[in-house]
Amino acid sequence: MEFIFILLAVAVIFIYFFRKDIKEKIRPARQKNYTIDDRYNSEKREREKEIDTLLSKMKNNGVGDLTEKELNRLNELSKK
Repeated sequence: MEFIFILLAVAVIFIYFFRKDIKEKIRPARQKNYTIDDRYNSEKREREKEIDTLLSKMKNNGVGDLTEKELNRLNELSKK
C-alpha cells in the first residue's frame, strides 16, 4: 500500500516538473502561417523604424553624433 502512494507521489512530481513538455506533446502550439507579403511588409516596417531612429538622432545632433557603426547601418539600409 505504501509502495503505491510513493509511486503515485513520484508520478505527480514527475508530471509537475515536465508539464510543459507533456502539454506540448499532447497539444502542440499552433504556428502562424504568414505569407511572403506579410513577412516582407514586416521587415520593411522594421527597416523604416530603424532609419527613422537614426535620422532623428542625426537631425537633433548632427551627422557627427552618429557612430561609424550607425553610419554604416544607415548606408546599408538606404540601399535596400
